[in-house]
Amino acid sequence: MPIPPATLPAWVYEQPRAVPRDTFADYLDPVTTAVLSIDMHRGHLEDSPDCPCPAPRARALVAPIDAFHDRARAAGARIVHITSTLRADGSDDTGGIPSAWRATFPLHVGPIPNAPAHALEGSPWTELVTRAAPGDLRVASKRRLSAFYPTDLDFLLRNQRITTVVLDGGFADCCVLNTAFDASNRTYRVIVLRDLVRGTDPHLEAAAFSMVSLHLGLVMESADLLQAWADGR
Repeated sequence: MPIPPATLPAWVYEQPRAVPRDTFADYLDPVTTAVLSIDMHRGHLEDSPDCPCPAPRARALVAPIDAFHDRARAAGARIVHITSTLRADGSDDTGGIPSAWRATFPLHVGPIPNAPAHALEGSPWTELVTRAAPGDLRVASKRRLSAFYPTDLDFLLRNQRITTVVLDGGFADCCVLNTAFDASNRTYRVIVLRDLVRGTDPHLEAAAFSMVSLHLGLVMESADLLQAWADGR
């Protein structure tokens, strides 16, 4: 069996680095890894004026994420599709204490006319745009920024004996960053895929990746992670 390389390509504070592979050996077993694909649903990605929380920079990720998921499945990793879903009557949000983003995000992007419809159960806005394959897992009860709150994601991962989470999807400075913090605080090994995550804008995207690389885990390109998995076989 070939000897794996001594270093691993990663990004540290937005600079490419060769980091010691031994230091991160427990990050690199695909069999104990789940790819958490966050909020790749129509409520963010629909190219329509009715889109209730548009994230147009992430639309270009759909095909690359699908391709990465195919290779991750083949390597033995689990795929978990995370979608935001609120009760149809809005009682989780606008019908109670509204999420903070409803007041703050429009200060940057301007009015969002259909925002009250975002993520309502039974609406088309909760439908995945990326492809779910047989055997993939779903967590469809995300009601705030983190995929762990108030969902059963932690229970699901531990029941599958998952120790590493790989994050792709949306959005670097918001749900991905919150999920990365919660995963790290729960002692999961965290990898964020720099090429398969988008932020509100490039500046905030870079800031989020920098925070992850300094405090929470690895920031890698998806091709480098796939190669690291292959090298470890």
